[in-house]
Order: sequence, then structure tokens, then C-alpha cells
Amino acid sequence: MEEKRLGARGLLLVGLTLFSLFFGAGNLIFPSGIGAMAGVHTWPAVAGLAVSAVGLPVLGVVAVSRAGGMDALAGRVHPVFARAFTVAVYLAIGPCLAIPRTATTSFEMAVPPFVGEGAPVALLRLIYSLVFFAAALALALRPEKLTDRLGKILCPVLVGLIVVTFAASLLNPLEGYGPAGGEYLTHPAVRGFLEGYQTMDTLAALAFGIVIAVNLRARGVEKPGAVVRSTAWAGVIAGVLLLAVYCMLAHVGALSGGAMPNPADGAEALTNAAGLLFGTGGRVLLAAIFLIACFNVCVGLISSCGTYFHGICPRLGYRTWAVLFAVVSMVISNAGLAQILAVSAPVLGALYPVAIVLIALSFFQRWLAGRRWVYPVAVLFTGVFSVLFALRDAGLPLGFLDGLPLAGVGLGWVLPALAGTVLGLLCSGRRR
Repeated sequence: MEEKRLGARGLLLVGLTLFSLFFGAGNLIFPSGIGAMAGVHTWPAVAGLAVSAVGLPVLGVVAVSRAGGMDALAGRVHPVFARAFTVAVYLAIGPCLAIPRTATTSFEMAVPPFVGEGAPVALLRLIYSLVFFAAALALALRPEKLTDRLGKILCPVLVGLIVVTFAASLLNPLEGYGPAGGEYLTHPAVRGFLEGYQTMDTLAALAFGIVIAVNLRARGVEKPGAVVRSTAWAGVIAGVLLLAVYCMLAHVGALSGGAMPNPADGAEALTNAAGLLFGTGGRVLLAAIFLIACFNVCVGLISSCGTYFHGICPRLGYRTWAVLFAVVSMVISNAGLAQILAVSAPVLGALYPVAIVLIALSFFQRWLAGRRWVYPVAVLFTGVFSVLFALRDAGLPLGFLDGLPLAGVGLGWVLPALAGTVLGLLCSGRRR
């Protein structure tokens, strides 16, 4: 039987679907916030963001496709680690952090600006979350249809609205870029790289391979090699779109920061820019952008998490898992955005370095095959220090970590990761 391949149009649709799954609340907030805070140093900061929020996610999609899934990739360390790490990633990008954030962030942009002071915000948030998750669940229950529903419809609308905002900023550049502030004054690229953690896209890339594979098979691509190639091309398409949109949002944020300095975050920077560029209509435009972006990601995450947990616990059907995650996420989303973001920073600080090391090592698998200690030792060293740094950032007195190279710029785990890799090579001896 002849192997079916997707044409250019089919690959584009799958790439748009993957972009839709990636592009949510954090992808709107953090590039804009980087521009507002980095000012004249916006583009070095965007270069750092591009590595952690574009390059690594694309490489993650490819790595998982080549390995045969996140379980297989993490299984190169140890089967127990594979299960624990994969579950932790799915819970982080799923019901514990990322899914609730989609509802909370879109609510903050779509409801409070239009109801005025004194409105029962808690009640409105509850009602909004009920409607939001019911609609997202309805789409997530048919994961094989996501390319038709997200790739063909919602993604083009979202990109179009962002392009409109960017075009307006070109026609009206306000007062130009403002001065750089904070760490963007001295280490803009490193700060941009670390901000990319908050998009969660590198972790999501390890999970979205399941959904993309389902959509490819629904379009007739069955053979493993063809699925890997098509997934890789979809990742490249999604990465190009992500980079283009990040550049647009960073530019708008930098102009916003120049006109109205020191916004609290990227959401406020975008709100300020929309008001300056479009007047009262800017709020409606911005609300639509946030709502579509967050809704797309919510659908994809419910689908990914439901598929994975049904695979490891098939006694509960996919639909049951999807409903469970939607309900749990709805409850957590009502805690509010500030609480969710406060928890997400240390969790992502612990998980991200391990994910980066797994992805990096996977591209050297041809030379590492047979050297059984490289993955375990490299991940052990990385994991221990990333957790310690996360605990320090959460407030524990672990000042001894400050003496490590790169600790001052938030990359203190890098040297332990390299040391673990070298030690793993030495322990493995010659390749078997």
C-alpha cells in the first residue's frame, strides 16, 4: 500500500492547529510585557524569548515524534522517571496550572473592563468559567476534529486580529520605545529566555504530539515515518507563526511601555496600547484576541490530557477524563490569576530545565545509544539543582546556590546539567 503524504495545504492546516494549541494566555502576555519592560532593548530580549518559546517547543515536537512519544523519550532515563515526569508535565500544563489560566486570563480581559467597579466579579468569574469550560469540553470530546475546527476557523481569525493591532501600531507609533528597566538593562536576552518558561510551550510540546498524531491519522497518514515527518513540518510552521506573532506583540508592548511606562504586566501593556490605538473599541478587539487564544489552548490541553490519562488508566474512558479535567480546571480557575501565576513560577522552574535536557540529548541519540548512564545522570543533576533553585525562588534560605556559575541570571542549573552529561559519558565507558 502506498504511503499517504499530506500536501502543502494539509501540512499548513496541521501547522495552524499546532500553533492554535500553543498560543494561549502566556503567549499574549509575556511577549508584550517583555517589550514594555525592555524598551530599547526589546529585540535582544525577543531573541532570548525566541529560543525558549519558539526554538525549544519546535525541537520538543520533533524530539517526541522521533522518540515515539513523551513516555519513550523520558523512558531513556528510567521507566519510573518516565511515568512520574510525564504525569507531572501533564498536570502542570493541564488542570493544575495551564488550563485554569486560560479561563482566568481571558475572563480578566473580556469581562471586568466592561462591567465597571462594584460588579460581583467572583460570581461573574464563576458563570464565565462554567460557559467557557462547557464550550471547550464540547470541542475537546472530538480530538480528531481539531484541525477542522481550530486550524481552519479560529486560528486564522486570531492571527488576523493580531495583525490588525500590529498594523495600527505601525501607522501610529505613539511615542516610540521607552528605556529598558530591571534586568532588561543588563541581561535582556537571558531575561527574555527565562520569561519564555511562562508560556509553558516547551512542556506543552512534549504533550501535543499525541493530538497532532491523532489528527494526522484522521487525515490518512498512518505510517510512523510519515507521522514523524508531518509532525516535524507542522512544528516548523507553528514555530514560524509563533516567532512572527511574538515580534508583533513585543513591538506593540514596547510602544505601549514608551507611552505609558511601568505596566503591571503584559496584559496591562496590551490594554494600554489597544486604548491608545483604537479608543474604546480597543477593549473589544483585545477581549476577542484573548478569548480565542485561550479557548484554543484550553481545548487542546483538555484533549491532550484526556488522551494521555486514558492511555495509562483505560478503565476510565477518554470522555470521562476530559470531563474530569474540565471540572477540576474550572474550580481552580476561580482562585484567580494572581494565585495561579504565583504557583506556576516555581513549578515551571523545576520542570523546564529537565525538559530542555531531555530534548537536547534526544538529538544526539545516534551517538548516545548504548551509553546507558548519560540520560539518568544528566537528568539527575539537572533535576536536583532545578528543584533547589525553584525552592530558593519560592523563599527557602538556600543562599549557597548563589555561588554557582550563571545562578545570578537564573541559569544555575546549566553547569550541573553539563557535568551530569560528562559524568554519564564517563560512567558508560565505550558504547555497547
